Amino acid sequence: MEKKKQSFEEAIGELEKLVEAMEGGEMGLDEMVAAFERGQKLVKSCNERLGEVERRIEVIRREAGGSAKATEELPPMA
Repeated sequence: MEKKKQSFEEAIGELEKLVEAMEGGEMGLDEMVAAFERGQKLVKSCNERLGEVERRIEVIRREAGGSAKATEELPPMA
């Protein structure tokens, strides 16, 4: 079964919850490492998504000499 891809906002929300849990100090070492690893994956995914959006904005800005039309819709984050 294919896993639903998170939106940028969902990934940021999950990352915030992970940070809050890690700062709470009630996680064991193994849990902390797993949370840190998941957080790193979320940060990478968010950065990739932001890069895609920046490239899309540049295309729109370059085309602004004519009409600023939307390019193809971006895919959901991995």
